[in-house]
Amino acid sequence: MNYLSFFSGALGLDQGLDRSGWHCLGANEIDAITLQTIRANRPDLPVIPDDIRNITPARLRDELGSMALKVDAIVGGPPCQAFSTAGRRRGLEDDRGNVFLHFVDLAIGINPRFVVVENVRGLLSAALVHRPHSERGDQYPPLSDDEQKGGALKRIVEKFQAAGYSVSFRLYDTSRFGVPQIRERVVLIAQQDGGPVPHLIPTHDEPITIRQAISDLDCEHEFRPLRSKQLPFLPFVGPGENWRSLPPDLQKEALGNAFHSGGGRTGFLRRVNWEAPSPTLVTDPTMPATLLAHPEELRPLSVQEYQRLQTFPDNWKICGSTAQKYRQLGNAVPVLFGEAIARHLQAYAAGITKRPGRATSRYHDTDEQAWAQSVGF
Repeated sequence: MNYLSFFSGALGLDQGLDRSGWHCLGANEIDAITLQTIRANRPDLPVIPDDIRNITPARLRDELGSMALKVDAIVGGPPCQAFSTAGRRRGLEDDRGNVFLHFVDLAIGINPRFVVVENVRGLLSAALVHRPHSERGDQYPPLSDDEQKGGALKRIVEKFQAAGYSVSFRLYDTSRFGVPQIRERVVLIAQQDGGPVPHLIPTHDEPITIRQAISDLDCEHEFRPLRSKQLPFLPFVGPGENWRSLPPDLQKEALGNAFHSGGGRTGFLRRVNWEAPSPTLVTDPTMPATLLAHPEELRPLSVQEYQRLQTFPDNWKICGSTAQKYRQLGNAVPVLFGEAIARHLQAYAAGITKRPGRATSRYHDTDEQAWAQSVGF
């Protein structure tokens, strides 16, 4: 299957597709350091190093020539920060959200059979237009339709449907597909001239543990130093534990102002567990609220361990500084998850259907039908 890749990053999704026999006709990436990573590993891959908003179907036809007529699929993971539940969400009102809409319009203009979109869980609930919480309440006008939960995804689905595509999506935990990491992502598949594509089916009954994934690494580890406020306390924390394992008289000192905040705060002074998959890899493993410390050593997970936990090959070169390497890997699609997507679509295209089995994540009712009912679509 021939495909075009957008927001290609460190080529995690692309590697998974290529492992399954897909062929990338071209990629698109704007970040200079990430472009170095792409060229270091795939020097012959045609790449458009430009903002996607400057790319049109006509330009693609000019740059790809006759290959542009052979595109079976468009794939991409548009920037997720606009929808992330970890930060301030602005939905499609955010400039990055507008990039998402341009990606959808571009894909429709190219008119492949399949469009595959990977994004964060927050996409399911993000509004089209964000109203700050400080401007909500009885003294303010009711939320408009564009400000309602799910408005961003509603606009995306409407665009695909208006162009003749059927849309299916669901939330998936990548640890159920052989990735040694609990990473929850929405995968949306739009199909032209056909019904909705069935949902992916988990490939693994039991998750791969961190011990299985990284214990045999024999290399010089590259990592960012821990923060000075973390160093005195981590020796008191064992594998799979966090700040709650500290002696009571140290807990308040260790957390500072966060001690009085709400929530479980499970990421503070957290060591990952040898006998479980990793928590979601973030773009900086030393952040106080999402620390990803090694199970035993006094350091965060290394760049090399990040590669393993994202199922990248050990010999895949990640360019840039240590911080830039973490960022590229933390933003990547796990390679094995990309492979699962590719094999699922190949089987579907070949007329092979499988009965749904195990749950795809810890959440229920995350597919397009349950979502439509919950947001009144």
